[in-house]
Amino acid sequence: MSEPMGPGSPRVIGYAEADLPAGLARQVAELEDAAWPGAEPGHDPALAPRALLLSAADGTVAASLTLLFKEIRLAGRTYRAAGLSAVVTRTGLRGRGLGGRLVAAARAELAADPAVDLALFSCDRPLTAFYEAAGFAPLPGTVLVGGTPEDPLATDDPGFDKVVHAAFFTDDPGRDRAAFTGVRVPLHPGNIDRLW
Repeated sequence: MSEPMGPGSPRVIGYAEADLPAGLARQVAELEDAAWPGAEPGHDPALAPRALLLSAADGTVAASLTLLFKEIRLAGRTYRAAGLSAVVTRTGLRGRGLGGRLVAAARAELAADPAVDLALFSCDRPLTAFYEAAGFAPLPGTVLVGGTPEDPLATDDPGFDKVVHAAFFTDDPGRDRAAFTGVRVPLHPGNIDRLW
């Protein structure tokens, strides 16, 4: 049985994670706990986490995600990268396109940000079409290496069935897409957001 949405069309709102109002932060923590029981809430402050929420007029959070940011050195260049993390839709509201709307809004926000060269993240293989519909393309053969150089976690580790997705916002997106295709990307976001 699906939940009704509050009055009015839900809208996308964003906050630096540290500035997320308590009531919204509590709802996000509940959504994430329902999706990933036992996971620690929040993200590494070093990754400048930004929460994006799809919220109804009555304050109900229908969907949420977090944008994380860091520089990646690859192919002799430093790229300013953003990643999508903790993408979740309220259980009773799934199947209405709300998550897709939020992910597409995240892509649009990143594309408009002159400080971002690309969006890069991994997802479980069955979610590939969902992210493609929001404007992110898979990178065939690409592996993200998360964690730290001393304690890495890669998207091709045993037991993972991950696909790496990206969107490029540079002056030469074809060149940069080629640089990120079929390679191991040293993401290394740390031990909190290990694969970001």
